[in-house]
Amino acid sequence: PRQPAKTLWYDRPRYVYLEFCVEDSTDVQVTIEDQRLMFSCKNADGVEFYNEINLYARVNSKDSREKRSDRSITCFMRKWKEKVAWPRITKENIKPAWLSVDFDNWRDWEGDEEVERAMVEQYAEV
Repeated sequence: PRQPAKTLWYDRPRYVYLEFCVEDSTDVQVTIEDQRLMFSCKNADGVEFYNEINLYARVNSKDSREKRSDRSITCFMRKWKEKVAWPRITKENIKPAWLSVDFDNWRDWEGDEEVERAMVEQYAEV
């Protein structure tokens, strides 16, 4: 049986970030559409994970990426409307038990665009 992966998210002026917390993931599949994201993978024990999120607002699926590490899979999705804050990641005003705000990365936006640009460039290099 599939189960949802623990997921953290945070908002920035140009991008929304999602981190699926699965260690030693294999068979990673990420599909980013304009208003929906689908994620699936397996972990080292063969447990299947699947998350589907109807996004709060539209993203530019062509300028969105994911990066896999040993500990997680991070997706960053380019917002269609930049500098518009997302109060939540989901279209529906409900919070699934597996979804949390990543408070370690949540910041006020003042002067944050340079930091965000550096983060995106860092992901793109991998």
